[in-house]
Amino acid sequence: MEDERRAGLSWSIFFLLVIGSPLVSHFLLLCSACDNQHQRPYDAIVQVSLSVFAIISFLSLSSWSRKYGLNRFLFLDKLSDESEKVCQEYAAQLRRSMKLLCIFVLPCFGFECAYKIWWYITGASEIPYFYNTHASNIIACILQLCSWLYRISIYILACILYQLVCYLHLVKMEDFAQFFQKEAEVVSILQEHLRIRRNLRIISHRYRAFILLSLILVTASQFISLLTITRSSAHNNIFEAGELALCSISLVTGLFICLRSAAKITHRAQSITSLAARWHVCATINSYDDLDGETPTAQITAPQVFPVTDDWESDEEVDGDDLDNTKINPIYAQTVSYQKRQALVTYLENNRAGITVFGFMMDRTWLHAIFGIELGLLLWLLNKTIGISRP
Repeated sequence: MEDERRAGLSWSIFFLLVIGSPLVSHFLLLCSACDNQHQRPYDAIVQVSLSVFAIISFLSLSSWSRKYGLNRFLFLDKLSDESEKVCQEYAAQLRRSMKLLCIFVLPCFGFECAYKIWWYITGASEIPYFYNTHASNIIACILQLCSWLYRISIYILACILYQLVCYLHLVKMEDFAQFFQKEAEVVSILQEHLRIRRNLRIISHRYRAFILLSLILVTASQFISLLTITRSSAHNNIFEAGELALCSISLVTGLFICLRSAAKITHRAQSITSLAARWHVCATINSYDDLDGETPTAQITAPQVFPVTDDWESDEEVDGDDLDNTKINPIYAQTVSYQKRQALVTYLENNRAGITVFGFMMDRTWLHAIFGIELGLLLWLLNKTIGISRP
């Protein structure tokens, strides 16, 4: 009964702030008879864009909560099988998630608050009202700000939850890379890799519709906004198009959070293949050196360590996504036969893990292409609205 009440309250707030408030704001408070600074010619695009993304996010979060529950969805039920390091880092990232939500949401919301307060104070005599001017404007302003905050927050929240789940598996892959530093059977390495691949497929399946819809709708919103503001009859200034710029910045930010997380975890998963190949090469070379020197393997007490990169941490071009900082100790690799090592490397080369969206691997190539398109559209839009690129 309590769950039904919470669900009813949640849906009531959703309909009020996502559907009811935007409709009232657009049709009753459009103020088409106001002066140029108080007209809102792009309000329809802003309201539709924010509401569509809020609907997608709310339905996705509701579906995930109903099907899996919060613990299962965030893989909290699987942490008992992980190392203490993985649990601690995931818990720390979980605590940072609310800070990230505030960092991404509050700046745009602050500008929106300043704009709305200015709009109602300076245009009080021209804005439509009911019964009492001041009371009507205060209620309408609060309702509009709550609607804006709710719609942006729920979309960014869905993106941050995706980033959180991806971060867990980034930490797990760092832990998995330690298998090549200690004595481990090929079977153990293979089983752990299969477990990681399975979890990445689960993440891809759960989020594929959300990511694809976000990508399509953000791009469509950007194009529609550009087509609208580049009309010959359009007279753009920060007062008329400021909300449109804030809306675009917020939506593109959420999309970049998802795409960067997907590309980062895909790159990290694929770097495992390079690490395994280097482990195999080091072990093979060391075994031939032992044969040439007629030195028994059992007498090796100080094996040579093969550091992959000595200046890995100081390299400015490396962002930490690779697993190539792992040092390979060949004495452990020698305990595994050449055939088993070769079979493992061949398997990893032909079964690359990563985040997919309906079969398409979300790697850095896709990220760079999408980033270039979306950033170009955003900068063009900002130039036409608030003149960000003007000298």
